[in-house]
Amino acid sequence: MAIILDVFANAFSLLLESSVYILMGLLVAGMLRVFFDPAFVSKHLGAGSGRFKAVFKAAILGIPLPLCSCGVLPVAVSLKKQGADNGALTSFLISTPESGADSIAATYALMDPVMTVARPLAAFITAIGAGIAEIVLGRSSGQQTVAALPDLSCPVDGCCDGIDCDPAIHRNHHSFMEKTKAGFGFAFGDVWADMAGWFFAGILFAGIVMALVPEDFFANYLGGGILSMLVMLAIGIPIYICATASTPVAAAFVMMGVSPGAALVFLLSGPATNVTTLTVLTGVLGKRAAAIYLASIAFFAVALGLALDAVYAAFGLSAKALSGQAGEFMPLWLKWAGLFVLAGISAGPVYRAIARRFAPKKSQNSCSADLPGCGCSHDSCKDRKGL
Repeated sequence: MAIILDVFANAFSLLLESSVYILMGLLVAGMLRVFFDPAFVSKHLGAGSGRFKAVFKAAILGIPLPLCSCGVLPVAVSLKKQGADNGALTSFLISTPESGADSIAATYALMDPVMTVARPLAAFITAIGAGIAEIVLGRSSGQQTVAALPDLSCPVDGCCDGIDCDPAIHRNHHSFMEKTKAGFGFAFGDVWADMAGWFFAGILFAGIVMALVPEDFFANYLGGGILSMLVMLAIGIPIYICATASTPVAAAFVMMGVSPGAALVFLLSGPATNVTTLTVLTGVLGKRAAAIYLASIAFFAVALGLALDAVYAAFGLSAKALSGQAGEFMPLWLKWAGLFVLAGISAGPVYRAIARRFAPKKSQNSCSADLPGCGCSHDSCKDRKGL
């Protein structure tokens, strides 16, 4: 009984510290949805923008977007159909799920400022490296695929399809307040509905790790070095966990003695790789591109993990000592307020996630007809074709 109480106490502490930052990240994600022109992404990731330049743009654009590794796949398929280069798609498919406005906020809340900067920077470097590797080592089909236009429909209420209406006119069709309201709905509806179940599962798992694993276990075996990186890579690659949900798990690892570099390996490999994603990538981009994708993530995750450990050592920093210090600047009353708000918007999504988990299996459960083998259960993955 004492162990169970310890598990929930640890999980509750992590949840209390992160609640306000999670809400802030969700708000940014919602505002990106309604104020960010969906045509911009398609325009700058298309083959016409230059292969290497498109890789760089894809890495930049993917960093703040709140899409999980399965949710980003319909976007990638849409871009592929428009003739986007495999290098840009590879870059986008890595930087997007590995980071995001919500996960960056969670990293700041539960870990430390160094990791908060290192995580999106590492995602950017990995995406660039993988995209260039695909250009250099991949096999070009030598032809462009012509397909449907991108999803340019109005993100506020769908009043315009973006094709038969003048964008210049429609840009001013909705007021700032209407867009803001729609952004709130997207943030606390679509985005949080996708990740709420996974986030609370991550919080609970972090509580279990902190309660059951001896404090010196991780320090003795995963305290740094190449072996630590490879072990965390082996843990992160096959599982499905979104960027935000992976944060409390990584924070628990660090507090139990895992080196920050090894935690970074988990944060990079967990959200971007899983069996489903690799299966779909093989069908969409081909076996060689999928192999380059996986190998690039593995190489850069380990290399950047070792580099991050070197940075902490060079400046005499302790990731364990720095973890959660952001919470010291947040008033206790605000933490509790954030917790109650987060609990209120989570009840429905968590209930549905649990109900889906124990519901009878359907014969076909895919994110999209264009995504063979994608078996995620996210509500909005099934019809999300754009951003």
